[in-house]
Amino acid sequence: MAVASDSVAVEIRDLDVTFATDAGDVRAVRGVSLDVRSGEVLAIVGESGSGKTVTSRTILGLLPETATVGGAVILDGTDVAKLDKKELREVRGSKAAMIFQEPSTALNPVFTVGWQLAEGLRAHGQYSKAEARAKAVEMLGRVGIPDPDRRVNDYPHQFSGGQKQRIVIAMALALDPTVIIADEPTTALDVTVQAEILDLLRDLRDQYGTAIVLITHNMGVVADLADRVAVMLEGEVVETAPVGEIFAAPQHEYTKRLLAAVPRLEIADRTLSAEEAAGEPVVQATDLVIEYAGRFGRSAFRAVDRVSFSIRSGEVLGLVGESGSGKTTIGRAIAGLTPVADGSLRVLGVEMNGVKEREFRKRRSELGFVFQDPATSFNPLLTIAQNVAEPLVVHGKATDATAARGRVDELLDAVQLGGSFGDRFPHELSGGQRQRASLARALALDPKLLIADEPTSALDVSVQARVLDLFGELQERFGFATLFITHDLAVVDLLAHSIVVLHHGRIAEAGPTSRVLGTPEDAYTRRLIASLPVPDPIEQAARRAEWREAFGH
Repeated sequence: MAVASDSVAVEIRDLDVTFATDAGDVRAVRGVSLDVRSGEVLAIVGESGSGKTVTSRTILGLLPETATVGGAVILDGTDVAKLDKKELREVRGSKAAMIFQEPSTALNPVFTVGWQLAEGLRAHGQYSKAEARAKAVEMLGRVGIPDPDRRVNDYPHQFSGGQKQRIVIAMALALDPTVIIADEPTTALDVTVQAEILDLLRDLRDQYGTAIVLITHNMGVVADLADRVAVMLEGEVVETAPVGEIFAAPQHEYTKRLLAAVPRLEIADRTLSAEEAAGEPVVQATDLVIEYAGRFGRSAFRAVDRVSFSIRSGEVLGLVGESGSGKTTIGRAIAGLTPVADGSLRVLGVEMNGVKEREFRKRRSELGFVFQDPATSFNPLLTIAQNVAEPLVVHGKATDATAARGRVDELLDAVQLGGSFGDRFPHELSGGQRQRASLARALALDPKLLIADEPTSALDVSVQARVLDLFGELQERFGFATLFITHDLAVVDLLAHSIVVLHHGRIAEAGPTSRVLGTPEDAYTRRLIASLPVPDPIEQAARRAEWREAFGH
């Protein structure tokens, strides 16, 4: 842990933020007082709607015009809350900078990363064109991008997700700001890439004395990186303490609930009943090969290479791996959305290698889907009831949404929402509520197979815990087979009977959950497990040291 200096980088005093809406004023932040010192990481944690992101964005003046701000935000001796737009532009980048959650949306796809880095430098008038390019190369090297002299000319799509996040960090660091606001900087990343990004942020704090405000719902990340923690609930700070004290002796009931909801790797032993184990597989893959056609005369890219596994009724199979491992491709092939190149893939009795759409169409009603982001999987113009009824109408089980309403209300009750939620629109529900509604829609046709692709990665830890509990209850109640695609091993441990670990399209390891997580045989599986941060600062520090020694970081 770093020793923070006595100099205060940011001081927030009695901050109040109110948003004007059509339904009346909404007070999002209430009397918040916080400070961050140079060389310190302050983690602000809390569920969606707690005010943590709004509080952090006041440091950069990044609130909409509908916001009214009271109190003071002192950044390097200047009250940011009193600055006009021109003065705020001078502050942004030079005194405070932001690392956004999703690097793909923070980078412009039509410009090279070098141009985008140089643009920020030249906007502040301190660099010539040549100097800005040289600084861009230097910054890419500083954040660990290999061969920065060449890669400075590449476009965002030519980098992996972890590399894009490193570029966003380089942009934030370019003008040596006093404080960096990191808003969920690792949520979209695999655990191994997350470990590398956290190491990079830790080095920035230790080597350059940068103050970091970390916004996150991942308590493992908090344990790994933070020096102090501020817990927010409904716009107020309910507890602030050094990270060790928060985890060892939380004082507020809400903090205790947050920590209790964190999924931990406990190596559960989950087995199928004799009847389930003896049943015919719902999915049977044998030497499965999936390829994407090459363009401009290039050979095909093999995304999945000779993969074999099976899923039976009542079984949850966890498909685990980093981005690019082939796990989502396999999910798409099972759904008939991606063709099989070689080998065999039998889904609900249908051979998918060479299958025609009309042959598989009658089986589609036996498949259910739960997507990663429920906000984008719902039609925003339809009510929740209309969205949930859609599969019933499409497959001819109901004439329209009104006729399906009885069944829809049953489904909403099953996912612990209640029929009254059916009359709301998707934007009127929280993230957790939308994911429950997504579960209800997936179950509408009583599927024999459910495909869940990262269904909880975008949710707060307490909301995630409730959704996972509900998922487990529904799976036991209805007995459907499940393909659970994720990169979170703690989530797999909670639900899965067996695990398949994918690495570059091949199976690195497969077997019962208790064996794969308890006594992993493959080095890649061990690396995945070692990269997973645990919600305990002392244990995590020891794990980090082991991880660096084992994997050369």
